[in-house]
Amino acid sequence: MEKNTVFYEPGEHKSQGLKYNPFKALIAPRPIGWISTQSVDGVANLGAYSFFNAVSELPPMVMFAAAPDARENMIGHKDSYKNIIDTGEFAVNIVGANLLAAMIKSSETLSPDIDEFAYAGLTKKQAKLISAPLVAEAPAQLECTLYDTIKLPGTDTRDGVMLVLGRVIGIHINEDIISDGLVDNKAFRHASRLGYQHYALVEDIVIP
Repeated sequence: MEKNTVFYEPGEHKSQGLKYNPFKALIAPRPIGWISTQSVDGVANLGAYSFFNAVSELPPMVMFAAAPDARENMIGHKDSYKNIIDTGEFAVNIVGANLLAAMIKSSETLSPDIDEFAYAGLTKKQAKLISAPLVAEAPAQLECTLYDTIKLPGTDTRDGVMLVLGRVIGIHINEDIISDGLVDNKAFRHASRLGYQHYALVEDIVIP
């Protein structure tokens, strides 16, 4: 028996009694792109992106979607995107359960002169192949170089999102999450993004 469904066109969800756009709640859980960069002047930046994923294994590549800057009186894109365009590099820091609060804190809307590492109580780790710092407390980090960017369609009231594609050139993994030659996801309880202000943690591993 066919069930009743709610249908709406993008942007019209409230007409169907939906308080907030449910799109991100449907496409979930999503890995968190905790992106660290450094400006040409040596200023570090750290921000989290909820539209992030791996897109290729060989060569290893990742992507994240950088939305326009939402800070008051700011025009253009966020510091992460600007730094990547200027330097051609960035890092992805994997978020475990113990870092969820720090990740959320680092994602607050801050002025460009505030160091998100210090603000969230995090330690900078020197990368091997890029200048951008890594989150030392993260269970793993990916060093990346910029491969390409793609501008996505905008709307009447908002500039288009920029899709950033990066090539992974170096991988760090803490030894305490490696067991019998495999990464043990339960050891650090991988964090992911759901819809609204909700998050999920990997608690169970299913082997069919």
